[in-house]
Amino acid sequence: MRILALAHFFEGKSRYQIAEYLKVSRTSVNKWVKDYLDYGLEGLEDLPRSGRPCKLGGAQLKQLKAYVLDSIDRTEGGRLTLEDIQQYISESFHIEYELSAVHRLLKRQNFSWISSRSIHPKGNQAHQEAFKKLRAGNDPSHPGTPAS
Repeated sequence: MRILALAHFFEGKSRYQIAEYLKVSRTSVNKWVKDYLDYGLEGLEDLPRSGRPCKLGGAQLKQLKAYVLDSIDRTEGGRLTLEDIQQYISESFHIEYELSAVHRLLKRQNFSWISSRSIHPKGNQAHQEAFKKLRAGNDPSHPGTPAS
């Protein structure tokens, strides 16, 4: 959006017009233009934000990441939930996190919270594939098969 604002600026649009086009404040447009004029493209990059430091140290974060990755490969079924991770952190490191903070922590560790359906521990892949190939009309035990 910052580069788009600059494109409008160099086309001769006023900062008021740019702010209106982009639905941002004029103050933001002024800052972006000034930062570009003072520092070039590097001036448009996000600066690190201040905030509370992570409660977990580097070694603890590595251990947590390993736990999550190992849990993904489990074959006994079930899903790894935020509550599971929250409990793991509490038991392993004696540090309490809210669920929203656990989610942010995982996001900062480049974990996406999109999960697939877990594999049932008694599931048989060959039977599942055979079932997919059945057609309703070919299997007399199938509920959709017309009676003859």
